[in-house]
Amino acid sequence: MKIAVFGLGYVGAVSAACLARDGHHIIGVDPQAAKVELINKGLSPIVERGVGDLILDAVTQGRLRATRSAAEAIAESELALICVGTPSRRNGSLDTQAVLNVAREIGEHLRGADRPYTIVLRSTVLPGTMRGEVIPSLEAASGRKAGAGLYVANNPEFLRESTAVHDYDNPPKIVIGALDPRTADLVAGLYAGIDAPRFVTSVDVAELVKYADNAWHAVKVAFANEVGSIAKAIDVDSHDVMDIFCADRKLNISPAYLKPGFAFGGSCLPKDLRALIYRAKTLDVETPLLTGVVISNKRQIDRAFDMIVEGGARDIAFLGISFKADTDDLRESPQVALVEQLLGKGYNVRVYDRSVRLAQLTGSNRDYINGAIPHIAEMLSDNLEETVAFGRTVVIGNRATEFRNAPLMMKPPQRLVDLVRTPLPKDFQCAYEGVNW
Repeated sequence: MKIAVFGLGYVGAVSAACLARDGHHIIGVDPQAAKVELINKGLSPIVERGVGDLILDAVTQGRLRATRSAAEAIAESELALICVGTPSRRNGSLDTQAVLNVAREIGEHLRGADRPYTIVLRSTVLPGTMRGEVIPSLEAASGRKAGAGLYVANNPEFLRESTAVHDYDNPPKIVIGALDPRTADLVAGLYAGIDAPRFVTSVDVAELVKYADNAWHAVKVAFANEVGSIAKAIDVDSHDVMDIFCADRKLNISPAYLKPGFAFGGSCLPKDLRALIYRAKTLDVETPLLTGVVISNKRQIDRAFDMIVEGGARDIAFLGISFKADTDDLRESPQVALVEQLLGKGYNVRVYDRSVRLAQLTGSNRDYINGAIPHIAEMLSDNLEETVAFGRTVVIGNRATEFRNAPLMMKPPQRLVDLVRTPLPKDFQCAYEGVNW
């Protein structure tokens, strides 16, 4: 393809070099004359392993050149990659001005032309930027509508400095957010020779994927460092600890626990997290990330409470109060905490959980529930259908298999608040609210 790459910084230079290597004809665009001159001399404008050789080879073979003229680049291309920077402002917000300037410039040079053109955003932008800012700028400047001669996609990059060429050729995934299949297929063609999982999705999902990735990487670094700080304070080898931690690919380094849902609970996670934080305090080791996890978990319970009461109903059917399906363990169950909040505010609550039989609870389990909800016996029901019928608002609290039938038992004006993302029947007529979706 004939491709214009706007922005010859880190992402743009690497993308241009690799696309030219793969046989595409690339014209790079940058307002800085120095970068343009370097490219045209076969030199790299960035310090990055392997990029200089790729640029020299591509320029020598006539597949790569650079210009300061957007008009020239648009005239000689059928697709544009926007790779300009999106730096932070002082208040932490994202500065998208360079992206919008390029979008407007591309649109202006397309106005009056009758050929289709595709614009792919590789710059990192927050969800809503494409639909709320970039696409309107393109449409206003070009006089076209997205999907009608103007094709738009979001294609986030996953390049690490010092290994960018390797990462381009061996990405963890290829993500394409597009408004239509035609655009998705065209962008996918740029990576025809690359073996990686491919995800075609909406532009909004593609935008947020990049932030989810980077936030997770930052959390991992901070987590490892806080564990390391504790380990050092008690003279334990932190690398030995984390080597064993990372060897667990079933729970630790895996999709486990990484789907949005309700708060964590049970007999292990809350207790052990508090104990580790307390131990760190006795060692004068600050653990703001681990401490923040406790706060964040409490916020999830508060959010669920707000969702339930926003419906205005006073009669609440609560399905599943054990922290996990198919267990009667109520210790530190966030569902119990949620029921406790509702009762404290005067709501009428009826509870159904087949795994919980009050007469069978013993030991710490009984002590916990008696302390949290001393009158729970009056609220427990042994009939799912009757419990559902009681509630003007129905809350599904855990993943017990039988709760999949609960939506079938509901009728308007009942409302469902879902803490676990229960599959809904196609003809579900009631109001629905998911805790994190």
